[in-house]
Amino acid sequence: QVQLVESGGGLVQPGGSLRLSCAASGIAFTTYAMSWYRQPPGKERELVAAIISAGGSTTYASFVKGRFTMSRDNAKNTVDLQMNSLKPEDTAVYYCNAARGWGTPQNVWGQGTQVTVSS
Repeated sequence: QVQLVESGGGLVQPGGSLRLSCAASGIAFTTYAMSWYRQPPGKERELVAAIISAGGSTTYASFVKGRFTMSRDNAKNTVDLQMNSLKPEDTAVYYCNAARGWGTPQNVWGQGTQVTVSS
């Protein structure tokens, strides 16, 4: 069964930290680019960070650069997102995504995990 399962969301105060995890199953993990997206309330889904290939460099959206760190463990089929110095505007549902340009499936989404930054 093809599946991405996120965990680690929750409520945190401004300036705090959270670590999100995404576990993949049913896919050839190393052949996929892995990304984190988020969808703030009432807004479009946006890219947060991505690792294009196994061992490749990580790309970050400007609004999280220097605060968030994405990592990938190809042995465990997992990706993490360490989020530090959280701001209220980071409040969103965070989604894990696996994508590649060939084969089946080409695009897989997790169910999302809620992150709320509030005092």
